[in-house]
Amino acid sequence: MEERWSTEHVLSLAPDAASLKAAGKLSSPAPWSQTGAGEGALWGQCKGSGSTPYRTVVELATPAYKCSCPSRKFPCKHALGLLLLWSGSPEAVPDGAEPADWAGDWLKERSQRAEQAVERRAARAEAAAADPAAAHRRAERRSARVAAGASELRLRLADRIRHGLADPAGGADRWEEVAARMVDAQAPGLATRVRELATASQDQLLEEYAMLHLLATAYGRVGDLPDGLAATVRSRVGFTTEAADLLAGPTVRDRWQVLGTRDTADERLTTRRLWLRGAKTGRPALLLAFGRPGQAPDLALPTGHILEAELAYHPGARPLRAVLGARHGAPAPGPQAPPAGLDPAQAMAEYGAAVADDPWLESWPTVLSEVVPVLGPEGWQLTDGRHAVPVRSGSVPEAALWRLAAVSAGRPVTVFGECGHRGFAPVTAWDAEGRPAGLAQ
Repeated sequence: MEERWSTEHVLSLAPDAASLKAAGKLSSPAPWSQTGAGEGALWGQCKGSGSTPYRTVVELATPAYKCSCPSRKFPCKHALGLLLLWSGSPEAVPDGAEPADWAGDWLKERSQRAEQAVERRAARAEAAAADPAAAHRRAERRSARVAAGASELRLRLADRIRHGLADPAGGADRWEEVAARMVDAQAPGLATRVRELATASQDQLLEEYAMLHLLATAYGRVGDLPDGLAATVRSRVGFTTEAADLLAGPTVRDRWQVLGTRDTADERLTTRRLWLRGAKTGRPALLLAFGRPGQAPDLALPTGHILEAELAYHPGARPLRAVLGARHGAPAPGPQAPPAGLDPAQAMAEYGAAVADDPWLESWPTVLSEVVPVLGPEGWQLTDGRHAVPVRSGSVPEAALWRLAAVSAGRPVTVFGECGHRGFAPVTAWDAEGRPAGLAQ
């Protein structure tokens, strides 16, 4: 029998306040039918405005969600409502039931995809082990293509400078052509940064040119760089390391506190970012999870909870991104107190130290302690009375900033977010009772 989650655990998964409010209306048995729990999952049909009820499934281990409703929020209000019903009314979601056909089909499909992914990784590892010389030749061929692409990009950027930043010939179509050339050169990281040039403001354009030129130049002499910086350059150019390969190497076991979560979505992908901090090591970590449109990312951890687990970091001069390895228990509620943090001046100094290691670093995860949100003529700021850091424009909706002000009520609060040269992007705030409130949606 699956241990039922607390109501607080379920509520912490809500992507925003609107979803939370809507889910509360679906937390009673009235709109639900064919509910059940078993094999690590929940399922049920929820009556909506149409004639066909919405089919909702929750896989608890990850967790992951599937619903036939059109919402792009993860989890949607129906998944949250079903979790609240399961948490608060055990008799309404009986244990030990056989999954409905439609629920079973989705769970089986997820299991099969996971098995196929394991098989593909094993096959690649076996092929590389069987013919290491061939794997080395493939790696050398890609390195040569990327080097040629980086060299071409440096020439393109120099050409744009000679013609002037205001030259209309350097528009979005021209940069899309250059990005396509970087894709052909197997340098997707360069391609992404090139595409961003098309939307950069005139004030930012020269800075973006310089940082992109620096990256392309660094790859041209990557063999001469220190190991950590060389790994950072390869990663930012577009080289990746398989999660299985990372987990086969050194891992860091700790009790990781979940500091916050942010989801972003476009027409192709939903990206979830989860930030953790080790209770013993104090190390920050960023986990990434992805989902196709209409499909939730596979990983969800409630903010404020503690997860004892092993992480493997991607190599780099300032390791941050990690992959989740073995878990040693389920996420458990953390202390009813905000995490320890820095003042604004210390936060900027920490970001400066991180940029010294990784010049392309846009921001660094930071907890600010004892700050008050203030709206001034130049926008929102977080201040401790002596120093202030501006809130990055557009990083969160305006409503979220007013919610932060309401949590503060004029008193100092603790705020977690990303601190960078364009300001601070808040993700989570802790109220006077030490309860986390998400701000990223």
